[in-house]
Amino acid sequence: MGGDQLSFHDYRCRTGRGGPRPGAGRPRKRPSELRPSRAVRPRHSRHAPVHATLRVRRGLPSLRRGRFVGELRRSLREMRVRGDFRVCQYSVQGNHLHFVLEADDGAALANGMKALGGRVAGAVQRICGVRGRVLAERCHLRALRTPAEARGALAYVLLNARKHAWERARRVSRVALDGASSACWFDGWTAEARRWAVAARPVRREVSVARSWLLRIGWRLHHALIDSAEVPGG
Repeated sequence: MGGDQLSFHDYRCRTGRGGPRPGAGRPRKRPSELRPSRAVRPRHSRHAPVHATLRVRRGLPSLRRGRFVGELRRSLREMRVRGDFRVCQYSVQGNHLHFVLEADDGAALANGMKALGGRVAGAVQRICGVRGRVLAERCHLRALRTPAEARGALAYVLLNARKHAWERARRVSRVALDGASSACWFDGWTAEARRWAVAARPVRREVSVARSWLLRIGWRLHHALIDSAEVPGG
């Protein structure tokens, strides 16, 4: 063999091959391309109720039917055994449902929402005769941290049907409690609506009694009772 054997360093210097060089290796991602960390999600506090919204996929019949509402109420009564996750108020709309919830911690909130979503999906499948995926997307959760936010969420959920009627026709013809909601169990109505609520209560309760200060007392100390004639956002 002729000639001296080149060292790796000499070979790299003569040929420009091998070793570190500008632009080599996997390209770095910009910060905007990185996945958000799960730790960014704020921690849940048992003192903060939650407004949750669940939507169903397109093409399904309206959920505001007596059979579905009855099936949902049966499922909610069964969920009352969960002491760490509580459905305090709800309303059923054509393609979505609103809930006001309480949970003792983040794990209870996550597990409770999985159970609630599964029960809603099961009720839709049984009543509407459909199979496969029912919920359109992940649920939307909003923590309620002030008396104003708690009062606004309660009015929004319990009077949501009036809100949608106002958006469609810019008028609402009836002042009455929504039969596809937990309005009959809500005790924060003005005097007339409270009488309607008591008269319409069924024998068995499907929602849990609130434990958080904001839902029990806080919003009433700083804001007026809720009138059934209100139109949230109207």
